[in-house]
Amino acid sequence: MAELGPGLLTPADEATGRALLDVQDATLLIVATPTYRGTFSGALKVLLDQLPANALAGVVAFPVVTAEAQPQADTAEAFLARLLRELGADVVDFGLTATRSELTDPGAVADQYTAALIA
Repeated sequence: MAELGPGLLTPADEATGRALLDVQDATLLIVATPTYRGTFSGALKVLLDQLPANALAGVVAFPVVTAEAQPQADTAEAFLARLLRELGADVVDFGLTATRSELTDPGAVADQYTAALIA
């Protein structure tokens, strides 16, 4: 996303077009974002808004959200999961959320999430 820069807003931008094709061709999509003011990043929204209806049909999607506080992370994860479902993705029952304090040990966060998924 960061490499796309202003191309995200440029019609027919080649790099953005390739990124959109990569997203649509995925079988497993991990969509990670920091939380900004209670929702996911605007750049991510701009990218996903360029996908056609049902573009993610057949794709398993995992929302991953970081935030300053858990309520912010939970809200942003719910909004992101809803958008991914709207695009046709099969979204896992609950995404991965992590707060700043939890990110001091990302391995532990990943282990805890994995254990919850298989439980």
